[in-house]
Amino acid sequence: MKWLPAISIVSISLITLVTPFKDAQAKQPKLILQITVDQLRGDLLQRYQQHFSDDGFEYLINEGIYYKEAHHQHAITETVVGHTTLATGAHPSTHGMVSNLWFDKQMQQPIYNVQDEQHPLLSANAAVDAKNEIDPTQKASKVEGRSPKNIMATTFSDELTASNNGQSKVFAVSVKDRGAITLAGHTGKAFWFSKSAGEFVSSDYYYKQYPQWVTNWNKANPISTYANTQWQLSKPAQQYLFGDNQNHDWKTKLPGYGITFPHEFGPSDNPYFSTFLTVSPIGDEMTADFAKTVITNNNLGNNSHDNQIVTDYLSISFSSTDYVGHIFGPSSLEAEDNLLRLDRTLASLFGFIDDNIGLENTLIVLSADHGAPEAPGYLTQFGIKAKHFDLASLEKNAAIQSLKSKWKITGDLFVNAWQPYINLDHDKLAEQKVPLAEATTQVANILNSVSGIHRAYSFNHLLNGNVPNDEITQKVQNSFYPSRSGDIYLVFEPNVFVADFDGLNVASVHGSPWRYDTHVPIIFAGMKLKGQTINRPVATVDLAPTLSALMNINAPSSAVGYPLKEVLVK
Repeated sequence: MKWLPAISIVSISLITLVTPFKDAQAKQPKLILQITVDQLRGDLLQRYQQHFSDDGFEYLINEGIYYKEAHHQHAITETVVGHTTLATGAHPSTHGMVSNLWFDKQMQQPIYNVQDEQHPLLSANAAVDAKNEIDPTQKASKVEGRSPKNIMATTFSDELTASNNGQSKVFAVSVKDRGAITLAGHTGKAFWFSKSAGEFVSSDYYYKQYPQWVTNWNKANPISTYANTQWQLSKPAQQYLFGDNQNHDWKTKLPGYGITFPHEFGPSDNPYFSTFLTVSPIGDEMTADFAKTVITNNNLGNNSHDNQIVTDYLSISFSSTDYVGHIFGPSSLEAEDNLLRLDRTLASLFGFIDDNIGLENTLIVLSADHGAPEAPGYLTQFGIKAKHFDLASLEKNAAIQSLKSKWKITGDLFVNAWQPYINLDHDKLAEQKVPLAEATTQVANILNSVSGIHRAYSFNHLLNGNVPNDEITQKVQNSFYPSRSGDIYLVFEPNVFVADFDGLNVASVHGSPWRYDTHVPIIFAGMKLKGQTINRPVATVDLAPTLSALMNINAPSSAVGYPLKEVLVK
């Protein structure tokens, strides 16, 4: 099969020299719970720690093995990229999920990362909106399919399935399709929230029809209880770090939602109703509720074969932190309250698992798919330089116009441009007999002199490795997948970014190789692990190999990370 990846280069000696479970059956986890908090920048747990209860984030921080300096080692720090890296232990250069959207040069059209027309959604009313996930009025023209076919590597969950002939039950849940499908891998079951249908959905890659428990959950229509309610602060505003940070111009003005508390959800027939729920703590709360339903109805954590424990796997990706961060910025009262509410959601989830499976029988790992930059308006009030970048202005650059005139190219040279790629019009270049490699190199050279651009890399230079030997360039190389990467890769200067999120001008957009976007936490907890805080740098590609080492199974096929020694019990 085309997607089967190369052999893992994880150190076999390190895995075989440790025995994670002396008594494999006594200490093998009944459930592995992998939590991904979308856009949880690495410093935010400390920033807001005073709000946390003992049983949510504080349980993980105090009772778990907490790696404070974990970083993604790729440059395109986007949702699908980070989730797939956490799942595979590989870089985008081998797992292939290079960005949320890439341009297929043969088909001459954009490709959404998990789209697959061969596997339509099971809910007829769940129009997939790959064009714009914030604005529900811009729906897709048809119900598109979804599957993991574009992931060119195995995941930890795949290897778990393969290790015991499919006995492990594997599930993944998220508001975002890409947050669930990536962690479910090729062998698990994935569910995500459809804003147009107002329910959790899946595709026929996973089921021929919904199990009855899914139908029952959706028929109950639990989101209707939020109609005509509000997102209100959990505590008095003066008790928050950003209690005075409300009415600022850098916040995104969603129609009818406002930029100050309380935020109105409106009636359930409002086309933005489901969107408002996900741009609030409610998105995470209903995700956790559905995940509990998955546990109960599939009896996760109580799996055995021939009286031997079989480890089940559940991934939960919480998306509200990302949506709230984009709309209001990570240093906002909304972001602060949202994380406080997520802490309560985690405490409830952990309590549910303790009651039904036992935390001592559950291995929990928490991380994030990427971090986040501050909103430029927030930084500039302190004298820190930051700005939004107008990507469309590059086509109008005088030197680009001069180059087009030299090549006798009329109309646009850039067939599409979205962060971080620019693709040139190959047909127009061919008509004028301009070699593509020459064109991309010359355009990149011009863009290197544009204010706000740190560096522009041409496709052929990345393909041939003819690039500088530095940390930023290595992250760009780790993101380079020839058949999916654009003609020119742009790295903007720190605190400079394109403020576009699905066509909406937003406060903050991640996606860079800079520290604020790469820095995330990694925490392992449960299974009576001894709590400790680790300050040395580690990589997110280490997470999947660590889980594999703990389970004494193959690491994912293209993994390049190494097991984290503190988690392995000798």
